[in-house]
Amino acid sequence: MKITQISVFIENESGRLHEVTGLLGNNNINIRALSLADTSDFGILRLIVNEPDKAYRLLRENEFTVGRTEVLAVEVPDNPGGLAGVLGTLSKASINVEYMYALVERSTDSAVMIFRFDDTSKAVDVLTASGYKLMKGEQIYEI
Repeated sequence: MKITQISVFIENESGRLHEVTGLLGNNNINIRALSLADTSDFGILRLIVNEPDKAYRLLRENEFTVGRTEVLAVEVPDNPGGLAGVLGTLSKASINVEYMYALVERSTDSAVMIFRFDDTSKAVDVLTASGYKLMKGEQIYEI
């Protein structure tokens, strides 16, 4: 149920984002979801890709500062209050959301959100016990 996210630290300068995406694209690695947070000096590009191990290796070989993190892909009801319901469940269990971002592809009648938690294993237990569907890595990588 846990999914590997690749995080790339890149300088906040013209062309650096293109270098990362070009390297991945030229090696047939498809980006499934992404988030970019920046400061004045650098950015953190978070990626869900179809081949996370290959992407990690390629980025390291090309001298990017890269890390791997476990995240969850959660199907969230695609209606008003759907996300609030998931967040309420997590709040009641004292699970902190460190960050989250949306996945572009839709799954059935739900939106898909990528979450990073302070306690991922506890989040898995709480969310599944509350009836939320967690997507497997293979499902996300093949979108």
